[in-house]
Amino acid sequence: MTDHVHDLASVREATERLLNAVAKLDNASLSQESHLPGWTRGHILAHLARNADALVNVLEGRPMYESAAARDADIERDAGRPLEEHLTDLRDSGARFLATTGPDQDWQRTVELRNGVTDLAANVPFRRLVEVELHHVDLNVGYELSDLPEEFTDREIAFLADRWSGRPDVPPVTLTGPDGSPVARTGGTEGTPVTLSGPKDELLGWLAGRGPKGAHLTVEAGEGLPELPAL
Repeated sequence: MTDHVHDLASVREATERLLNAVAKLDNASLSQESHLPGWTRGHILAHLARNADALVNVLEGRPMYESAAARDADIERDAGRPLEEHLTDLRDSGARFLATTGPDQDWQRTVELRNGVTDLAANVPFRRLVEVELHHVDLNVGYELSDLPEEFTDREIAFLADRWSGRPDVPPVTLTGPDGSPVARTGGTEGTPVTLSGPKDELLGWLAGRGPKGAHLTVEAGEGLPELPAL
């Protein structure tokens, strides 16, 4: 069972790491490219702040975003702000999210996210953790997939492997460590089975479409590195 209290503590720690890293930037660097195509660092920071508010909506029973267009417009609106405004917004929106998790509530209730996706309320803190940790990597400020906490990497590998399981457009894939130890299985049932091996940060990079996207993994069996759909 998900331990939402533990995950909330991890969100606090990850947010502090993010804020400390962002505080070292300057206004000019916010307009520079991130690791996400088409997004500057400012776009990522704006998205992270608005995502915190969106998850407040989720926990309080409102639609996560007014619409996809409104979500994108808010990010564009806020992306070009100066550093201090970004930092204040990140702190304040993060605090609003954590405040929403404080009162006693039914953590086993079902909540609705984007595009009709549903989940248990208890899983929302981990979803916020994913946003903070992976987008910290996306900022292109020296925080890499290999710097992610081991526990987070293990859980996100399991989460994404489950996400891609049963997909007819993904062949059966076995993920293993460099020593051949099993890590996860994913993909559908059609096509030639593939076995990929490598460090966990590289496995996560392939599953999440980050970094070299699996280019450094070893294809132990199968017809090459499968291409995953966009997240």
